[in-house]
Amino acid sequence: MIEIVILDGYTTNPGDLSWEELDKLGKLTIYDRTSPEEVIERSKNATVIITNKVVFSKEVIKELPLLQLISVAATGYNSIDLKAAAKYGVKVCNVVGYAAPSVAQHVFAQILRIRNDIHLHNQAVQNKKWSQNPDWSFTEKKITELSGQTMGIYGLGMIGSKVAEIALAFGMKVIATRKNNNKSTLEGVKLVEFEMLLQKSDILSLHAPLSDENAGIFNETNLAMMKSSSILINTGRGGLINEEDLKWALENNKLAYAALDVLSEEPPPEDHPLLGLDNCIITPHMAWASFESRKRLLHGVIQNVWSYLDKPNDFVGILPN
Repeated sequence: MIEIVILDGYTTNPGDLSWEELDKLGKLTIYDRTSPEEVIERSKNATVIITNKVVFSKEVIKELPLLQLISVAATGYNSIDLKAAAKYGVKVCNVVGYAAPSVAQHVFAQILRIRNDIHLHNQAVQNKKWSQNPDWSFTEKKITELSGQTMGIYGLGMIGSKVAEIALAFGMKVIATRKNNNKSTLEGVKLVEFEMLLQKSDILSLHAPLSDENAGIFNETNLAMMKSSSILINTGRGGLINEEDLKWALENNKLAYAALDVLSEEPPPEDHPLLGLDNCIITPHMAWASFESRKRLLHGVIQNVWSYLDKPNDFVGILPN
């Protein structure tokens, strides 16, 4: 009988979704969380592993001779050694595009939080400041419209394109840079060089996958090219940013705000350099995690597992570079 093991199911399904369809495909074992020391023992009888962030190195994969498929419950698959998987005959698959609406919504929630500062103004009202004010209207800080401002997008895949679509609806100018400039682009989006992206963006949103080429690319040199009034948003990968350099930029007025949903280490240590800064908003890698997004993710995982079990010889999965 096919054995399916979920190693870190809690973030995908904390209890508001059903594993029933997976249970129909084989003997299903679910773990909310799995430590590195537990991976091999929990996976040793599995035909199919479903994982999000649990690392499958060469050393782990070679100890699992029964394993046929690793289904990543995410888009990013950098936690899997693809070359080792190919060597040992293990297919790997992921789920693409499921989180685009959710992440784009989070990006604009952060933008509007900063631009309109609803919490600040509500707090002023709750503290009776409006009741005591001589005028019928007041603001605690300058409010600026998004219309006419420039949204920069680093990485114009499915999520970046969704962000661009919303930015255009706000009346923003949209510029972007991406690895493959031969792909079609949304009407109204102008592709530019990286340096111009830094210099022209009023708001710069990061959506590129992490690679050896762009690790830490948002460093002191590049952050210094940005407008001092600009906002940097990262819902991509924490490793895109040199976090010590970002702290320097925020403390020295090289840019106005950062809004981060991802960090280079998650969860962050209590002494993380960006914790405690007034102009740095950090959320706990939650942009992807709307109910609808997780439901699409689970559906994608089920489809991947079903497709593999139905026709294993025809299943392509992710090919190593």
